[in-house]
Amino acid sequence: MSRIFSGIQSTGNLHLGNYLGAVRNWVQLQDDYECIFCVVDMHAITVWQDPAALKASTREVAAAMIASGVDAKKHIIFNQSQVSGHAELAWIFNCVARLGWLNRMTQFKDKAGKNKENASVGLYAYPNLMAADILLYKATHVPVGEDQKQHLELARDIAAKFNHDYGVEDFFPQPEPMIFGAATRVMSLKDGTKKMSKSDPSELSRITMTDDADTIAKKIRKAKTDTEPLPETKDGMEGRPEVSNLLGIYAALSDVSLEDTIAKFAGKGFGDFKKDLADVAVEKLGPIQDEMRRLMDDQAYVDSVLRDGAERARAISEPILAEIKDTVGFLRP
Repeated sequence: MSRIFSGIQSTGNLHLGNYLGAVRNWVQLQDDYECIFCVVDMHAITVWQDPAALKASTREVAAAMIASGVDAKKHIIFNQSQVSGHAELAWIFNCVARLGWLNRMTQFKDKAGKNKENASVGLYAYPNLMAADILLYKATHVPVGEDQKQHLELARDIAAKFNHDYGVEDFFPQPEPMIFGAATRVMSLKDGTKKMSKSDPSELSRITMTDDADTIAKKIRKAKTDTEPLPETKDGMEGRPEVSNLLGIYAALSDVSLEDTIAKFAGKGFGDFKKDLADVAVEKLGPIQDEMRRLMDDQAYVDSVLRDGAERARAISEPILAEIKDTVGFLRP
């Protein structure tokens, strides 16, 4: 069976974009793949994190995975920092990857902005750690959002260069990207040209996984739209980013195609559409949110899931890492 690796940062305020773009897809993949799902707390500290908040966020993300339907007994859920092989392989990959490759990574430019001289080295080398996350388990498939495709291409380049440099053809696989659904990239409710993000100063820009029904309805009601009626065809979404975003969210939450969603609301006004969208969001997210809250009240259980997952992750990764060290020429005990 092919092996999936995917991760999500433990930076709190898990939102609808995280759910639709990642966690929900993971649940759908469970029957067909061996799955390793990681709360990537080492990636999280590439920018400053309050230590207590980081611990709480790690538990929150794990709770969201479990509440959404990820089977922690059949598959693996763990937090990255419990498996030291991620850091060890990342250093090896720091010595395989080329500066020119990292200089082309657009996400660093976006996150560092004008103050890139003050950005952490970790933020710059983040893609090498992502490659290590994947290749430490010789994962064959990686569910990713559109914004992570470039990083996965880098992981493929690193795998190929390692195999070539050390004369170990096909040691690392070439992991394949998996991109799903009508809302693989969920945008801000206040600006359809920007990705939904916890860092946006406006709470109205995102639906979080802890919002209650009234808050969800309010945020959707206040979501930015335009003065035209809803489009009758996909071509009618051209130049209307907020409309495209809301229709995509409805399609994803309803498990229907974007084309069917457009047909259902063609020519209608936003009042009725937003009410229907709020109803669907509350119906789909409510049970997950209730289970998340229950799990967050049982921290000992969530911690036990992460410990067990880390133990099982090490059982897979340690023999692979030992072979990598032998290949590189490291002496081992």
